[in-house]
Amino acid sequence: MNFEFFISKRLISAKDYKSSISAPIIKIAVTAIAIGVIMMLVSVATGVGLQQKIRDKIAAFNGHISIGNLDNNNSQISMVPISTDQDFYPEFNEVEGINHIQAVATKYGVIRTETDFEGIVVKGVGPDYRWDYLEEYLVEGKLPTYNKKGYSKEILISHYLANRLGFQLGDKVIVYFMNDGYQERPRPRDFIISGIFNSGFQEFDETYLIADINQIKNLNKWEKNEVGNFEVFIDDFTQIDEKGGEVYQHIDSFLDAKTIKQAYPSIFEWLSLFDFNIALIIGIMIIVSGINMITALLVLILERTQMIGMLKALGSTDWSVRKIFLYNAGYLIIKGLFWGNLIGLGLLFLQKYFKLIPLNPETYYVTEAPVYINWEYVLLINFGTLLLCLLMLLIPSYIITKITPAKSIRFE
Repeated sequence: MNFEFFISKRLISAKDYKSSISAPIIKIAVTAIAIGVIMMLVSVATGVGLQQKIRDKIAAFNGHISIGNLDNNNSQISMVPISTDQDFYPEFNEVEGINHIQAVATKYGVIRTETDFEGIVVKGVGPDYRWDYLEEYLVEGKLPTYNKKGYSKEILISHYLANRLGFQLGDKVIVYFMNDGYQERPRPRDFIISGIFNSGFQEFDETYLIADINQIKNLNKWEKNEVGNFEVFIDDFTQIDEKGGEVYQHIDSFLDAKTIKQAYPSIFEWLSLFDFNIALIIGIMIIVSGINMITALLVLILERTQMIGMLKALGSTDWSVRKIFLYNAGYLIIKGLFWGNLIGLGLLFLQKYFKLIPLNPETYYVTEAPVYINWEYVLLINFGTLLLCLLMLLIPSYIITKITPAKSIRFE
């Protein structure tokens, strides 16, 4: 093996082919490997990043799994209350992989100003609410503080609603709530804006206002131990279907459990297309890289026909000669991988920290192209490209077995 590697480095090294007719083809092959790696890294990092970002935004407003009353008829509004005296609350220990559960309640409302009005959904949350998801999207002010006693007037409003209705931090917001009886007049409640968030998810930003759950309970005339529904958060999103089924099995028969994939099927069907697109891009890039490397290897073999004949005349086997060219091809692939990783990861880190490429939130639900860099994916792309390209080169290297010493030494 050492002799073969030495021959490959000395006789068909980079220094040799720079002045040969194969130089342009070798450069094209290395460039194709580099471009392929760049495309694969970017497609995986941005595709997976967009999937995770959108999933996190939906979970921030709905949790991963929602437990509600069957009588709510799949409505996002809490019509029939649920008692908090449940075996799974405040900790869902019956199912592994659940890290948090919180009680919430929602109610339709209308914000009215002197010049405009807007229909909204007021989401009431309590002291057990998981703020870390929304904290990322806070652009002004602070998160409100709610406790079990009293009725806090602090609210979170979206940047979209604040701009549309002309509100600023600290302003008073009057929300009119409809009662169950249509003959009754709407009941107004005044709130104070403590923070403004911008999730970039237009569907939620133009709909939700975060307030104290005690305000919703009071408006609905519920008891202290009654809430609208429960939101469950899990550790591993890839197991959401399985965990959703387990949660359903561990709740009472008059309750229903629904995952966010079931609540927003169109969005998650769209996200699932990213997996196919990523796989398609990776497949195309590997095929293109492999074809370019096959072309380069064939040219190298033709250029080194005399050398092949001499090695065979000296007693080298066909496989040992083939390995010489495969070693050199591996060197060229690694060179392309190096430049591809350098440029590809450089572009990804620039986007990750400087947000150079914006996106339309109405189309993509995010304001900039999200980047998710997982070193397992990076290593898999590199080793997979190297291995598959070398496997593809085994077939053209078989030509070496057809070269005879007598004819090849006279070859010009």
